[in-house]
Amino acid sequence: MARKDELRLLTKVAHLYYEQDLTQPDIAAQLDLSQATVSRLLKKAKKEKIIRITVNVPYGTYPELEENLQKTYGLKEAVVVDSLENNDMVLRDLGAAAAFYLETTLHPNDVIGISSWSSTLMAMVDAMQALNRPSQIQVLQILGGLGSPSAGIYASRLIGRLADRVRGEAVLLPVPGIVGSPDAVPIFMEDRYVQQALSLFDQVSVALVGIGSVEPSGLLASSGNIFSPEELCMLREAGAVGDICLRFFDRTGNPVLTPLNDRVIGMGLDQLCKVKRAVGIAGGPRKLNAVRGALKGRLVNVLITDRFTAENLLQDTCGESGNNIA
Repeated sequence: MARKDELRLLTKVAHLYYEQDLTQPDIAAQLDLSQATVSRLLKKAKKEKIIRITVNVPYGTYPELEENLQKTYGLKEAVVVDSLENNDMVLRDLGAAAAFYLETTLHPNDVIGISSWSSTLMAMVDAMQALNRPSQIQVLQILGGLGSPSAGIYASRLIGRLADRVRGEAVLLPVPGIVGSPDAVPIFMEDRYVQQALSLFDQVSVALVGIGSVEPSGLLASSGNIFSPEELCMLREAGAVGDICLRFFDRTGNPVLTPLNDRVIGMGLDQLCKVKRAVGIAGGPRKLNAVRGALKGRLVNVLITDRFTAENLLQDTCGESGNNIA
């Protein structure tokens, strides 16, 4: 226990710092102390319970859920948004949260990889504020975007609008997401613009991806970049629960390797796992098993999701650590 005269000094320093908003150098000058002594006194004031710091959590924020997700699944970061269990509301709220995350974490020379055919990613772009000045950021399409004429416009619009928001350069991948035969892939690869885009895959520093269930979304279905009902049935029988960039995985996040994989032109799961910040943006009941699989396989290391999905992701993993998820 500190002596009374020391307690008096501890209290004075704490008062000046926390209630008078003086800086540590200002306190040091006022009390004829060194800044190192002021720092030490503030630490001791906490130890003596003179200073007690509490965080008032605003309604609609979920720091404990986020921390539990991070610990359970070994994530760099989790962002949990407050949203109604309504698909349109979840999409809008996830898009807004993803926009804020990207705005606050961007670096001037980032290479942003972004998948096509995601309504959530378009909601993110719609919610973003434009940067004030031009940047060296490149926005790279990491899944082929050609398909039906209207859908092709959607994909290029997504990439172009994000590039406009970050005042950077758009790099398109001008191929279909799914081709009719593996034999067609090498032909597309001969195009110099395709080669330019593919050469940047290993330089992606931020990947923004949706997490899909095996059953394609309405947007993906309208693009024409889908497998047939028979092929989707084959994927389910092989254990697939979801996909990222049309690369399918099972409930533990392991790739489901079928001949269909050879018809996809886009970033592979092995490449995605090497990205410094692989950001999965998904939520809602339909995506739960897919999101869980992606997390168990460490296919993404940042998750932006809704509260109900977050609670369900933790429900069956109580007591498990990020290293022993089964």
